Amino acid sequence: MVKVTYEIVPHDEGWAYRLNGAYSERFDNHDQALEAARIVVRELSLNDEPVRIVYQDENGKWRAEMSSGDDRPEVEIVDDYQPSQGRHSA
Repeated sequence: MVKVTYEIVPHDEGWAYRLNGAYSERFDNHDQALEAARIVVRELSLNDEPVRIVYQDENGKWRAEMSSGDDRPEVEIVDDYQPSQGRHSA
């Protein structure tokens, strides 16, 4: 089974989710980026109807196959964000 990992990361003076080095659109805050990633994860988890897929392989040969629609990847979100705690001055 394929595993897909989205990371929640700072990006372009805001936040984004990232997959294999590709960034989503920019969000104003961490919570918006996290919610957007959760939406993507939910959509990836839905089973679909069988469909015929046509693609070109790494050797340039065209291939066709059927996808059953129920072979969804394992998906996770990695979020290492730790909100800063209020600093107390002595």
